[in-house]
Amino acid sequence: MRRLDATFESEGRTLRGWLFLPDGDGPHPGIVMTSGFASVKEVFLSYPYQEAFVDAGMAVLIYDHPNCGDSGGEPRQELDPVLQQRGYRDALTFLAGCDEIDSARLGIWGTSYSGGHVIAVAAADRRVRCVVSQAMTVSGHDNLLRRHTPASYDELRQSWAAERLARARGELPIIVPAFADDSDSVRFAMSRPPEHRGNWRNEVTLRTWELYDEYEPLALIHRVSPTPLLMIVALDDKMTPAEDALAAYGRALEPKRLITIPGSHYAAYEQQFDRTRRAACDWFVEHL
Repeated sequence: MRRLDATFESEGRTLRGWLFLPDGDGPHPGIVMTSGFASVKEVFLSYPYQEAFVDAGMAVLIYDHPNCGDSGGEPRQELDPVLQQRGYRDALTFLAGCDEIDSARLGIWGTSYSGGHVIAVAAADRRVRCVVSQAMTVSGHDNLLRRHTPASYDELRQSWAAERLARARGELPIIVPAFADDSDSVRFAMSRPPEHRGNWRNEVTLRTWELYDEYEPLALIHRVSPTPLLMIVALDDKMTPAEDALAAYGRALEPKRLITIPGSHYAAYEQQFDRTRRAACDWFVEHL
């Protein structure tokens, strides 16, 4: 396996990551993969899905989202789901332009926040021939309503409006925690070896949550067909609720497959890692 530095342009930003290539002559199928909410590629590589995919003869591109990690863009730590989806599409273009890659055999993989991205990207971009969505966000609005009382949600909306005025006056974006300090997300990130944390930061802009509230990949899931869709759902997931993911699967059209695993959101990367990696790899091998 060879690892090459990779850079490409997306919406006026330079996105940076790594291209993993199998040994031997190509052209190889290509897969685009990114991490979830507020994560970076180094954390992503601590659960090495790419190794199985490359061993199966597929190239893998992993990169940091716009405004995050080693990728360019301002404001820093502002997570715009539409901008991140366009990053996926520009990553596909990058792969299609590589001599080592077969542009007719491209797949995408996403997890958590990016698990919703790949649904939206596959619904719009027919260059995608296969998609794996794991522990996916299907409705940012519904997730926020679950996490707030009506009063606290109203306060949140008021804070978004106030910050819009502040930004219009030229003030800097407000930075807030991405996750609570005692959350499973922080535990997971901090459990990674230092070399697998990169420049991960437990913070996002306040506007990130306004953009999250607008995020509805569920509305597009029926348009993924005829691209083959694999969904991997942790049955005790409360962060990206399993019941929402299962309802979304019911709205997806064939061809599709559902894999359920025991455990919470991070079981897909930890206790159930071997199973989720094998399921994704088999799906890509079957369809690419």
